[in-house]
Amino acid sequence: MRGYKVFAGTANLEFAKQVAKNLSLPLSDAHVHTFSDGEISVQISESVRGKDIFIIQSTCSPANNNLMELLILTDALRRSSANSITAVVPYFGYARQDRKAAPRVPITAKLVANMIQAAGINRVVTIDLHAGQIQGFFDIPVDNLYGSVAFYNYVIQKNFKNPIVASPDIGGIARARAFAKKLNVDIVIVDKRREKANESEVMNIIGDVEGKNIILVDDMIDTAGTIVKAAAALKQKGAVSVMACCTHPVLSGAAYEKIRGDELDELVVTDTIPLKQEDPKIRVLSVAPLFAEVIRRVYHNESVNGLFS
Repeated sequence: MRGYKVFAGTANLEFAKQVAKNLSLPLSDAHVHTFSDGEISVQISESVRGKDIFIIQSTCSPANNNLMELLILTDALRRSSANSITAVVPYFGYARQDRKAAPRVPITAKLVANMIQAAGINRVVTIDLHAGQIQGFFDIPVDNLYGSVAFYNYVIQKNFKNPIVASPDIGGIARARAFAKKLNVDIVIVDKRREKANESEVMNIIGDVEGKNIILVDDMIDTAGTIVKAAAALKQKGAVSVMACCTHPVLSGAAYEKIRGDELDELVVTDTIPLKQEDPKIRVLSVAPLFAEVIRRVYHNESVNGLFS
């Protein structure tokens, strides 16, 4: 049997170690070095000839460095005669730039997809892409996993009396509806208007939230403006509590200060991105076992979708 090996960039090394632990494998040895001018250098310290390789690397902040690490690791492994290379990218950066929303702007998600393919990656595994259609930017297989599997048991254990799932914007309705169906509850929608990037204004609540325990569902939480304003609007309409379940804890700018306010009761995230700081309101659930099982299934040519059926 050809065998497989798991490598990791420096973006989220602890997560990679947990994935490897769940696979009962050691992380393979690669030295990532940065020159004084910022250039990244990689050396693979063991033979990978004929092996199926999995590189674990989120392209979170600093996104440019982490993306370049992924590409350079791929090039080193391809030139070392690896049989195949799968990029395991728990958080896929630049995914918000997925269309021409204004004149003379790039579609950066497509550019990143092109770069990943040009480097020699044969498959991508990720979770909760900001827009599902980004899978179509690739001409290689893309497994886009569902973050809801991480939140389901946790929400059930809360034993809410009157739970209801909410989408913080129109774009997240499909995600909220899928999670609500899994929980067998109704959904409500927060209608908002975004004037410019990282700023939003809540306009209206579509649905009845009086006396309800709200579960806000989103793929990521960045500056926390959208989530916190949505929570405030929901409580103004009579919600008893608001818990947010967001797969990717980007948490940039003043996000931590916003979360510490009274609007949001709890924020539940996964470990796709390492937290910059701990906070009593933030609960981190690990998706390392999920990614480990997906890696095992990909290597053995087994169904990945079966995990979510």
